[in-house]
Order: sequence, then C-alpha cells, then structure tokens
Amino acid sequence: MVIHMAWYDEAVFYHIYPLGMLGAPEKNEYKEVVHRLRELDNWIDHLKKIGVNAIYIGPLFESVGHGYETTDYRKLDSRLGDNADLTAFVKKCHDNSIRVIFDGVFNHTGRDFFAFRDILQNRENSRYRDWYCNVNFYGNNEYNDGFSYDNWGGYNLLVKLNQRNPEVRDYICDVIRFWVKEFDVDGIRLDAADVLDFEFMKALRGVANEVKPEFWLMGEVIHGDYTRWVNEGTLHSVTNYTLHKALYSGHNDHNYFEIAHTVQRLYEMGGNRPDGLKLYNFVDNHDVERIITKLNNKAHYYPAHILMYTLPGVPSVYYGSEFGIEGKKEKYSDASLRPRLVYEDYKDALDSNSYTKLIARLGEIRKDALMFSYGDYRQVVLTNRQYMFIRTLNGKAGIVAVNNDDNAATVNGGGIPDGEYVGAISGKKYSVCGGNISVEIDANSGDIILPVDMGDAFDKLEIEAPVQDTGAEKSEQVGLTGIGEEKSEQVGLAGMGEEKSEQVGLTGMGAASKYGIDSKYEKYNPDEIRNRRDYDAMSIEELQVAILEKMSGNGYIDNAMIRSVMDNVYADSLKNWVKSFR
Repeated sequence: MVIHMAWYDEAVFYHIYPLGMLGAPEKNEYKEVVHRLRELDNWIDHLKKIGVNAIYIGPLFESVGHGYETTDYRKLDSRLGDNADLTAFVKKCHDNSIRVIFDGVFNHTGRDFFAFRDILQNRENSRYRDWYCNVNFYGNNEYNDGFSYDNWGGYNLLVKLNQRNPEVRDYICDVIRFWVKEFDVDGIRLDAADVLDFEFMKALRGVANEVKPEFWLMGEVIHGDYTRWVNEGTLHSVTNYTLHKALYSGHNDHNYFEIAHTVQRLYEMGGNRPDGLKLYNFVDNHDVERIITKLNNKAHYYPAHILMYTLPGVPSVYYGSEFGIEGKKEKYSDASLRPRLVYEDYKDALDSNSYTKLIARLGEIRKDALMFSYGDYRQVVLTNRQYMFIRTLNGKAGIVAVNNDDNAATVNGGGIPDGEYVGAISGKKYSVCGGNISVEIDANSGDIILPVDMGDAFDKLEIEAPVQDTGAEKSEQVGLTGIGEEKSEQVGLAGMGEEKSEQVGLTGMGAASKYGIDSKYEKYNPDEIRNRRDYDAMSIEELQVAILEKMSGNGYIDNAMIRSVMDNVYADSLKNWVKSFR
C-alpha cells in the first residue's frame, strides 16, 4: 500500500524568474502597471505536458530592480501587473492541479521600503530604527545617508532586517497570512535561509502550520548540515546545492564517484530514510549558469536530468532549460541567466526538441512510478563512468542506470526483485531471475527500468546527440595556466574547505594560489587570517580573504561567489559581510 504524504512529496517543480522571463524593465520607475504576468497563462498547458505539478515563482513583489530589494511585500511588482493578476494566475494553476510557491525575501528589504524611508526622514527619532541591524548614526555610506547599517552580501542596496525584533517577526508573519488570504499561495521559498535567524524561522514554521494544510517552507541554503534547517521546527526542505555541484562536475570529470558519494552522504544525513531529507534538487537556477552551458559534453544533459528526477528529493526545472537554452554568468550581470522567453517561440518544442522530450518523459515517469518519490535508495553499481541504483517501494523496484562514456556500456547488478521489466527511456525488455540484471546503456545516456506493468506505457524515446563546441573556448577549459572559469570549478581548487585543502596539499599556500585570484594576494596566508577577529584593523585585501575563508568553511564555493567578494572594495561593506557569518 502506498502512503501518500503531502503534495510536495510528489512534486515536479518549474522555477520561474518572472521579471526576466516576461521581459520587464531592469529598473522600476513606479509608474503605470503593465500586466505582463497574464502572459504566463499561455505556459500552463506546456507545463502540464512536461509533467510539472508545482511552480516556484519569484521574486514577485514591488521592488526597484532585480526583485530582491523589496519595496512593498503586499503589492505585485507593477512591472508584472497588479494583485488581481497574481490571484488569477494562482487560481488558474490550481484549476490545472498545479501548486504555486512564492519567493519570500525576508532577510533584507530595499531602500524604498517604508520602514527604511522613515529612518532616512526621522533618523534617531524613527520608530523603525530597530527594524534593521546595527543602524549607526555616526557612520555613513556611498548613498551619503549620514548613517550606516548592516547589509546583505556587501550591498547597501539590500538593508538587513533585524529578525530578532518582535515587530519585524510579526510583520513578516502577517505578510505570509496576507499572501495566503489574498493569493491562496501554497508555500514559500525563503531567500538566503542560511543566514536567517533560527528563532525567526521557527516563527515562520508556526505560521505555515496555521495558514493552510501542507503549506511548504523551502529555504535557500548553499552548504552545511542540511538537518540544521530541515526538521519539524523550522523548514520542510532546502535547496540541494551539494548535489547541484556534483551533477555537473561529476559528468565533466567522468567521475560518478562524486555524485554517488554525495547522494550517500545526504541519504545518511536524513537517517537513511527516503522521508528523512526531501531536498529541492536542481541542475540550474536564476543564480548559476545553465546546465547546458556548464557541461563540457552537452550530451550529458540526458544522464544529468535522469539522475535529478530519480535520486531522493524533489526535482525542479528552471524555466527554459527544458529547451536546452544557454546561459553564462557575466561579471556584473545575471541577465543572461534570466532571459525573456516568448511562448510562441517554443510551442512546438515537445515535438521537435530532444531536451524537451526527455523532460516530458521524466515527468511522466515521476508521476506514475512513486518509488522515486517515496522509495528506499540503494547503490548497485559504481564506476567512474557508470552508475546504477535502485529505488524500492512496496516490493516494486525502479532501477536507474547512467553512463557518461562516449561508448555504450553494460552494467550488471544484483539484489533486484525478480520479474519482467522495461526501460522507460530505451524501451528495452529485461527479465530478472535470481535477483540479477544486466543493463545496456547507450553512450552519454541512461535508462529507468520499471516493472513491465508500469513501463509498458512508454515507447522508446528517440534522443538526438547534440553538436559539440570545439576551438578556443574548449582549449581554455582544459588549460592549467590561464584556466577558464568552468574548469577551475571542476578541479575544485577555488574555494575548497580546510579539510579538503589539506588532503591535496594546499594548506599554507597564499590566498592567490588557493582561490585563483590576483597575485598580489599571495602574501596573505588564509590559515592565519581565518581565525582573526580584528576586522576593523584589516585591510581591504585581508577582509576579502577573510570572507573567502568564511565561505569556504561552509562548503564548496564557485568562481561567481569569489568574484562577488573581489568586486567589493568598500571597507564598511566588507566588515558587515564578514561579521554576518556565524
């Protein structure tokens, strides 16, 4: 008997960054309302066809720019429409059996938020001065406010809320109640949850339990022990950045050990139970490069997505990646990661695009084969280039086999329940007797092998091999001198933690060598800077190294994160940033 849990246990998410997808202007002039959100109605049928039953959308609410510098939590951004548009969109999704969660940006506000505007006007006499962290009327900043304050990520555009202030906590809790009452939202993704106060998150969980059955709280957490956030007292789930990194680098390096070991570590973290940690799995999102851009071999799109859909967790597709679109992170802009998409340009993709066909097939499998939502996980075969595991529920097994080699491969595994099986991707038939199975996997591909009563519904999926890029860009990736961003992420030299750096002999090296930054930083020893707390006495360079050390101590950091630190040359901002780490 299958025990159905909450809706999110069987969810397949579609992640929408609406300001980008709908082509909103980069700057909000707070003028006329433009009803761009209504355009999303055209996409709902597409989402159903590719097996999506949940949408994570945001940021949505009035802001001045990219959406994370909130001006008004109770008003849809006028570049997207009005509140009636958002209410109608959620209702249409619900009418089509699609749940909706919003982006909850509660760590900081924008400078146009009413409480901050009051401080600008009334200074020391503002009743909202304690709504923000460390407001100091003896300081100043680049806006010449005549005071300073803690910010997020070194950007004074994002003013850090004091989550320990009961008024702030109550205000945000009322915002959530408003969103449920006004829009009938089904959950919230908490932005920057890894720096939210835990008592604050407990208050949000209390509201979640109050406002609606199965109201889902999912948090953005980069690294660390995910059980700190995922438990009965705080959040239901967090973003699985650990698996995200493993999925692309494990393919780029032909190293399925990285992926399998990551999965096993996370599974053990959840108590070796499929319901222990229901993490939010993804291969790309609005903050990182598109998976098709990151992969050295674009054919690895297929096994990477097969894994994302079948490993423990809740799968999510970032808008447009089901079409295989590119998106490279730029130095001063994320615009290429958040492009405008027009439905008419993609309305025939399900018939003509191999990537879209795969995502639709995976969505079908996920809907019908509930072992991938609730089943136990067990590794069966593991080599650098082949990986096979089994998910079992109520005696029924789903076997997943992937291959990152340019040649077809055969893998043999045991402990499989006897019976007749069929490959839901390949259409190949298998008969298991004595618990052993021999699986044939095409080059750079994979298969999901299901009991015949489940798998017979699926015909062979025809997958076209993508054209590979060659030339200067490729040579840049494989060089060691002048190494490219993609390759430096793959080899894991940038931003590795202390334990890892000791294993490969990096302890004691200068900051330039450790993080791949300008040679002038080589004189700074990260090991010495790591434990210093005299931030006011530090130079700009020392503060930057200290922040990199704090970040790497929490787990792997990529080049985009390193660049965000090195681009910040403001002492007060860097001090606030380094002090924000626990």
